[in-house]
Amino acid sequence: MSETDFGYGRVDAAEKAERVAGVFSSVAPRYDLMNDLMSGGLHRLWKAFTVTLAGVREGERVLDVAAGSGDLALEFAKRAGASGEVWLTDINRAMLERGRDRLLDRGLPLPAVQCDAEALPFPSNYFDCVSVAFGLRNMTDKAAALAEMRRVLRPAGRLLVLEFSRVWAPLSKLYDWYSFKVLPWLGRKVAGDEAAYRYLAESIRMHPDQESLKGMLERAGLEKVEYFNLSAGVVALHRGYKLN
Repeated sequence: MSETDFGYGRVDAAEKAERVAGVFSSVAPRYDLMNDLMSGGLHRLWKAFTVTLAGVREGERVLDVAAGSGDLALEFAKRAGASGEVWLTDINRAMLERGRDRLLDRGLPLPAVQCDAEALPFPSNYFDCVSVAFGLRNMTDKAAALAEMRRVLRPAGRLLVLEFSRVWAPLSKLYDWYSFKVLPWLGRKVAGDEAAYRYLAESIRMHPDQESLKGMLERAGLEKVEYFNLSAGVVALHRGYKLN
């Protein structure tokens, strides 16, 4: 059996998806509250920047992978309009249901599909824009997932990857203290799951840095790849295009 990372540990590749699912099923009820607390509300600005750079227009087809509670999908739907399509996918049923229900409460009955990002159930060359926010680092085979996202893009379509990244070096000690002391404490007090947020901190450290992820997008066949550091590199937004 091949192995992959799960935080700082190693697990069978076939086991990772199940363990990640357990993490997100546990935190789903307090997911949005924890996002606000952990980032001081900054996650809303990071997502707003992503939506702006996505440039979704009326009538376009958009796929939000690992859609979570639906923040990006909600904004994309406003821009795509009634003539467009916005699909949500997530491997985790609890998170997908949370996003779907949240959008329904806002009068947006968007299609939601539970699936693995490494095997998207959509035809090739279908979407104008694909996004994944804070989901790529949890995927077992990131290269396969990126290749799938490119496959379902139309020529001239764009992929946006918003993910935790490598913080500016002078802040690294402070960021480590916050990640390994404050986040697990918040997880225990608010979400009732300290281990889930310790995994979060570890998974960020194991995720490729800005340049490495840029190279992964290029190897997956994306072109004109660029990235934007947000909050001193705590988060980075990568954008690439399928040009043929």
